[in-house]
Amino acid sequence: MKEITLADSAGFCFGVKRAVDKALEIKGKYDKKIYTLGPLIHNNDVVNFLKENLIYPIELEDITSLEDNDTIIIRSHGVSEETLNILKKTNLNIVDATCPYVENIHKKVKKYYDLGYHIIIVGDKNHPEVIGINGWCNDCAVILKSGIDIETTANKVCVVAQTTERQSTWEHVLTKIIKVSKEIVAFNTICSATEVRQKSAEELSKNVDAMVVIGGFNSSNTTKLYEICKQNCENTIHVENILDISDEFIKDENVKKIGVTAGASTPDWIIKEAISKMN
Repeated sequence: MKEITLADSAGFCFGVKRAVDKALEIKGKYDKKIYTLGPLIHNNDVVNFLKENLIYPIELEDITSLEDNDTIIIRSHGVSEETLNILKKTNLNIVDATCPYVENIHKKVKKYYDLGYHIIIVGDKNHPEVIGINGWCNDCAVILKSGIDIETTANKVCVVAQTTERQSTWEHVLTKIIKVSKEIVAFNTICSATEVRQKSAEELSKNVDAMVVIGGFNSSNTTKLYEICKQNCENTIHVENILDISDEFIKDENVKKIGVTAGASTPDWIIKEAISKMN
């Protein structure tokens, strides 16, 4: 029998759980469809579960098709100041489920941008969280992933991080910025839950024969967990749910110890199903 160990910290984070709970709570109050601005979280199973409960994702350009007093939920990733203003001009019932940690970044970026600082975001430029953050400084932030492309930058900068960024990436970019800027205000806005989850996965991946990282393929934080585990355990796989775990992987006689971790958008029931299948 395989020895299967779940990382100490895995699955839903505070912000994601809060957003899903809020969506279901709102749906319980209204006998009609509820909408989310884009997928509420980066997990297809959860998005499909929400659809079964008449909670549907919709894009900003399509909100004109909604009726007055329809309810739209701002997802945990947050949105730009411009998007928020567009929503406020409608007759929709707006529910803001932005993660409080992300909202805190919005406030910091707006404050220091208004004070004349150039904003630098350490994160993925195409991630909705980063797009939203950039929208609080007139979309003029410099967005970095490695620091390699930093040659010259403004003397006066404010640096923040995507909440799911790797600590090592944050530290590496910051050391680069220090060399080219005179005045630096830096806020390590990596969510503490992200940091704990990454450390837990890193330690576990050093002591197993294989690692299973569970989460959406479009989930940034899950991808980072996979990258961390892969560095320590070559036999690491990234799956969305039990359907992606092959029988060959489970029956591999060279694999005695399997470690399991999961991204911040992965619900408990997906994790339990995966462990049950491997058992």
